[in-house]
Amino acid sequence: MRRFRHSARLSAHLSARHAAAVLTALAATAIGPTVLAQDTDTDDEPVLSKGAFSGLTFRSVGPALMSGRIGDFAMNPDRPAEYYVAVSSGNLWKTVNNGVTYEPIFDGEGSYSIGCVTLDPNDSNVVWVGTGENNSQRSVSFGDGVYKSVDGGKNWSHVGLKESEHIGMIAVDPRDSDRVFVAAQGPLWRSGGDRGLYMTEDGGETWDLVLDISEHTGVNEVHIDPEDPDVMYASAYQRQRKVWTLINGGPESGVWKSTDGGETWREINKGLPSEDKGRIGLDISPVDHNVVYAIVEAAHDKDGFFRSTDRGETWSKMSDYVAGSPQYYNEIVASPHDVDTVYSLDTYMHVTRDGGKNFSRVPRDNKHVDNHCLWIDPSDPQHMIVGCDGGIYETWDDAANWHFKSNLPVTQYYRVSTDMDQPFYNIYGGTQDNNSQGGPSRTTRLEGITNEDWYVTVGGDGYETVVDPENADIVYSQWQYGGLVRYDRKSGEITDIRPVEKPGDEPYVFNWDTPLIMSPHSNERLYFAGNFLFRTDNGGSSWDIVSPDLTRKIDRNTLEVMDTIQRPDAVAKHVSTSIWGNAVALDESPLVEGLLYVGTDDGLIHISENGGESWRKITSESVGDIPELTYVSSLHASPVDEDVVFATFDNHKQGDFAPYVYRSDNRGRTWTNISGDLPERDIAYAIRQDHEDEDLLFVGTEFGAYFTIDGGDAWIKMSGVPTIAVKDLEIQRRENDVVLGTFGRGFYVFDDYAPLRDVTEEVLTDDATLFAVKDAPLYVQWTRLGSNNGKGAQGASYYTADNPPYGAVFTYHLAEGFKTLKDQRVEAEDEAIENEEEWSYPTVDDSRAEDRELDPAIVLTVRDDEGNVIRRVDGKSGKGFHRIAWDLRFPYEGPVSLSGNSVPYWAMPPRGPLVAPGTYSVTLDLIKDGETETLEGPEEFDVYALNQATFASDDAGADLAFHREAANLHRAVAGAGRAIGEAENRVKHLRQAIMDTPEAGESHMERLEEIRVQLADLKIALYGDPTIGRRQEAQAPGISERIGGVIEGMTDITSPPTETFRQQYGYARDAYTKAQKELRKLIGTDLAKLEEDLEKLGAPWTPGRLPNYKP
Repeated sequence: MRRFRHSARLSAHLSARHAAAVLTALAATAIGPTVLAQDTDTDDEPVLSKGAFSGLTFRSVGPALMSGRIGDFAMNPDRPAEYYVAVSSGNLWKTVNNGVTYEPIFDGEGSYSIGCVTLDPNDSNVVWVGTGENNSQRSVSFGDGVYKSVDGGKNWSHVGLKESEHIGMIAVDPRDSDRVFVAAQGPLWRSGGDRGLYMTEDGGETWDLVLDISEHTGVNEVHIDPEDPDVMYASAYQRQRKVWTLINGGPESGVWKSTDGGETWREINKGLPSEDKGRIGLDISPVDHNVVYAIVEAAHDKDGFFRSTDRGETWSKMSDYVAGSPQYYNEIVASPHDVDTVYSLDTYMHVTRDGGKNFSRVPRDNKHVDNHCLWIDPSDPQHMIVGCDGGIYETWDDAANWHFKSNLPVTQYYRVSTDMDQPFYNIYGGTQDNNSQGGPSRTTRLEGITNEDWYVTVGGDGYETVVDPENADIVYSQWQYGGLVRYDRKSGEITDIRPVEKPGDEPYVFNWDTPLIMSPHSNERLYFAGNFLFRTDNGGSSWDIVSPDLTRKIDRNTLEVMDTIQRPDAVAKHVSTSIWGNAVALDESPLVEGLLYVGTDDGLIHISENGGESWRKITSESVGDIPELTYVSSLHASPVDEDVVFATFDNHKQGDFAPYVYRSDNRGRTWTNISGDLPERDIAYAIRQDHEDEDLLFVGTEFGAYFTIDGGDAWIKMSGVPTIAVKDLEIQRRENDVVLGTFGRGFYVFDDYAPLRDVTEEVLTDDATLFAVKDAPLYVQWTRLGSNNGKGAQGASYYTADNPPYGAVFTYHLAEGFKTLKDQRVEAEDEAIENEEEWSYPTVDDSRAEDRELDPAIVLTVRDDEGNVIRRVDGKSGKGFHRIAWDLRFPYEGPVSLSGNSVPYWAMPPRGPLVAPGTYSVTLDLIKDGETETLEGPEEFDVYALNQATFASDDAGADLAFHREAANLHRAVAGAGRAIGEAENRVKHLRQAIMDTPEAGESHMERLEEIRVQLADLKIALYGDPTIGRRQEAQAPGISERIGGVIEGMTDITSPPTETFRQQYGYARDAYTKAQKELRKLIGTDLAKLEEDLEKLGAPWTPGRLPNYKP
């Protein structure tokens, strides 16, 4: 049953206040000078919009243990510790301290896929970014052109070439910073677009296509001769990828040269292969600009490494070396120290030291493979920084040892799943080239989630992982092309369980990303889909085929690519591409056993209602307005209606980026388009339905995550996630969490989305709404590194991801928020200006009222099951959603501090006692003008113990009672200490006052001295004898140390108090009872009487006295 509260009863209250403010601001012109409003144009944001939900955000959980693919670097030549990192699928990052920390600086722009980054050689604050990864690999994303920053990445402007989609390189003319060249590879999955070499001469305001080859061929690289900038080189790149193939070259690939600063171009292929060529990488030797190197992919095994010593006019083949997969590599870097030394970015980075005749692997001990970019220190040949599929590595000893930058969370996850582990679930995901991984959604530690918390379940590229819901130690994980294992989390053993053909079987075909599910009806039943659907009922020990061939059986060699049927020997044909015709989406209804849905990469959906005994088939084009052969990216059987199924389709490898999201209410017989208002270039990858509210849906797309509360008419983009592809998402039903698998920024978690079930336009326009509160686990936060933030002394590079807020989290919504008189006046003035009406200055009385007013305060008041107030938690009074956490503690009992309690990093801040498990409630209260009004509530919730302590308490209530008794004593002792300090200050001032009062005599000074000595004696009772302490001699603890030790010892335990704690409390209580009596007499009687006597004598004012004037 839904539990939430919202209120409209404040409308009159708020409207009256607002009206009063308007009347004040628009008072008669006689009150003050009138100002004529100017015309402004502002649009009110719709109620159901991203902004309305900005207070509800995802949190990143990382990890950064293996990072992700790095495509390019741009180093500040004047300060090499400052550099930019182009993440191929993860935005742009910057470091100003050589990677001690990295900051994302491109998260809000229109692309997350970065092809290249370049600094203006004349101004390192000018940064050029080419979006769209410049590799042709199967999982690349697209960009939206060129961006420019003139302030070191703080702000960005989009400056054109939106349809380029993939940019290989940007070069800035060193003589003229406004003259910039962009090598646009052009769209990968279609012809046309912004393709070729572009030049701007006005800093990006306009662009000219200076090298236009064809609709199929773009430019991969552009290089400017550093000694003669009129000489330029460019490599043309003809390629196209489809779902079914890659053609990575053609007759139009080659090398071009300009000798007039890029105005005109000619081919310079003399000595290069005459066969069709593929991707060509170039570099000019920084040591001798006459030497140019080229690494060339070509048909008929004519690949090789070439060298020119006459600035490209002729080429000599030095060796047959070429990168292992040129579509993914084939980039070279010439050493700035030696003309014959050139590095090749490859699966294993290679180097030649004889101009290309021989290549050897660069050492890579404890370093990831798949290298994509390299910087060589121009002042030290042994110092290099490499970007690869595993992140960033740095060497200072010529690759003998590598330092991994373990603080860059840009892992690309194809899939995400969760388990049912206790007390917190785990998250699993399959990555691009960084294994299948698992780790916690949260921890009990202060530092949150660290890289050390994550583990590998199987190597390779990873994909779908499923976990036994009854035993979280049984994990099924994958690697590419249908590799499948059972991972034993307890022992670490990995057992291969993939299905294997029997003699005479038709070959099994699995996608790079093979779908896998565990039946919701049996934890030993798995379904695994390739060209057939496989089923096991014994955890993978054996498999049965339960379907016919699921594909269209189209011969991919009969399909046109670049307007023609490609020949068998076309460059890299079918390389780095799944064999076409296999399953890519799979689900079983959680409500009907055996109701199965399978989707394929060639646009088919198969449905079985009897566990695979019979099947019916539908095509993508019959679902709706979807092109033929469109890839079925996900299928999701409804958890609330047995007849409902959802599907998303992905046609981007036909150059179509539209989101296709559909729903069927009759098990796939007919379909309804629910793409609604999703952006037109936002491919849909995955969809999930809430397990309680059928209209609450979540979808992952090319540029983020969306939800809808109306079944798909209106989609709202979710906050807290950068611009990034969400390839998969999962609902963890026990916790009501949405977990995202992003393709380049790791995992994100939306904790407890349950309030979204109760959101309507009416709720969002009601004055205040307090939503149901999720039960809160009670445990002690700890750290293994020793500090109040959990990170110890590990330094700034130590990567951690946040836990959700500790304690009970309160979610509430304010339609307009609560405003001060000034806020209301300014709002009324703005409204008048917008409506071109007159407005007036406020009166002095109005201004005084504004000056004296305290800000309205929202308070969440927590009570126990008997109605006793436990805690008042400060909330936020602004418009929109808010989430505030109560830390499950009573208030700290020490003296009030208005400036906070500063503590060293190794110590914990002072906190009150933890509450006992039980039922609590919260109300949403407003404090305004000294009055408290309950706006909403109460909402009840339970606090439950995780019971993780070895020495667990048998009676939490009794233990809490003792803790609160001790806290009360600590309150008194700490307050007494402050009182003594204030009394000593009064004594100091009184001594001077006696000296300045002629009527005062010796007796006053004697009385004052007696008080001073007695205060010192009481301080010894409280804190110990400073005379002994200064002489480093032993002494027994004072009252404060005894009770402080008890409080400190009990603040972070759920086990019962020790006998020593009880003894120390008793000693401190008895001693303080005696000291308190003396202190009350000393301060309340003796000191007060002395002050009274001095006042009668006309002594100057001193702290603690109110002068008594008599005419």
